[in-house]
Amino acid sequence: MFRINPHIYQETHVNHTSYKRLFKLTLTLMLAGCASDPAIKTDAPHPNSVTAVPRHSAEIQAQAFPGPYTNSLPVRNFIRHMVLEHGFSESYLKDLFSKAKRLDYVIRLESPEPYHGPKPAHPKSGGWTRYRQQFLTEAHINDGVAFWSNNADTIQKASATYGVDPEYIVAIIGVETFFGRNVGKTRTLDALTTLAFDTHRRAKFFTQELENFLLMTREESYDPLQPVGSWAGAMGLGQFMPSSFRTLAVDFNNDGHRNLWDQCDAIGSVAHYFSRNGWQRSMPVANQTKNYNGDSTIELSAIHGSEYWHVHPNFKVIKKYNNSDKYAMAVHQLAQAIKQRHMMVADNRQNGPDSLTLLQK
Repeated sequence: MFRINPHIYQETHVNHTSYKRLFKLTLTLMLAGCASDPAIKTDAPHPNSVTAVPRHSAEIQAQAFPGPYTNSLPVRNFIRHMVLEHGFSESYLKDLFSKAKRLDYVIRLESPEPYHGPKPAHPKSGGWTRYRQQFLTEAHINDGVAFWSNNADTIQKASATYGVDPEYIVAIIGVETFFGRNVGKTRTLDALTTLAFDTHRRAKFFTQELENFLLMTREESYDPLQPVGSWAGAMGLGQFMPSSFRTLAVDFNNDGHRNLWDQCDAIGSVAHYFSRNGWQRSMPVANQTKNYNGDSTIELSAIHGSEYWHVHPNFKVIKKYNNSDKYAMAVHQLAQAIKQRHMMVADNRQNGPDSLTLLQK
């Protein structure tokens, strides 16, 4: 809408007659503009409503309301790469990145401010105990048993297909997303764009993941503005990064579409991930020892002193998912706890409904 310049009203050298003439001229222009442009409406939609926008107006909108990446040179170079290397439409990608948001909290999480305070007199012990307490809870164990029961056929099929012990398939999903409760709420395009172009430590890695994300959305016919996940770009119940999605996710329910937010596809994909990284079914993962005994021993800091564990090749397979001894041990111990509770429930069902109360104890 045409607006009168407010500085006109502040001009002290314009006399009253000039002011009246100027006002009449301005009013005439306003009325003429409104009469000649039927697209101007006063009944604009509420900001929270969803309005379909024709494709041909996308570039006009991007110019009128530029996002933080609309005129970014690194983004333009990335778009050029995607056009030349993978045949994407330049106008499509320009429109897409004009809608991407820079997320300050993602920048802070990836590049936290260095700590300049005093160093503690003694290193804080018990890191493993505190980490373990996040995942070895009654809620995780009981929900793991319920998840296994609700997806029994799929888990059995995945275990048989890929040669992976079922309790570890369940435990990974439990540790990663609490069986689908915490898949993340950050839009993946925003997270990866921010990490690729506004951080430095792992910018190359996240640029590659952004590339894989766009290829993934094209291959699976996803709207790239829709997927959400972690602040680092991990997606679905198993929290796959886009590169892992493209190489290891499977269409386990045979619907022609890989969907890691679907329980069936997530279960099959986690099992496939383990299989491709060398999992050995029914083989040991870790067993506790009294002291350090070579390279196959790890030390975990517990509240009441260090724990020493002899780890086997399957433990290292879990670390392919997340390269942390504490993470792999949490998955291992949660898997064993869920398996034990699962077997207890199965036995109780065979012995009668009254004995199910043992589960509550």
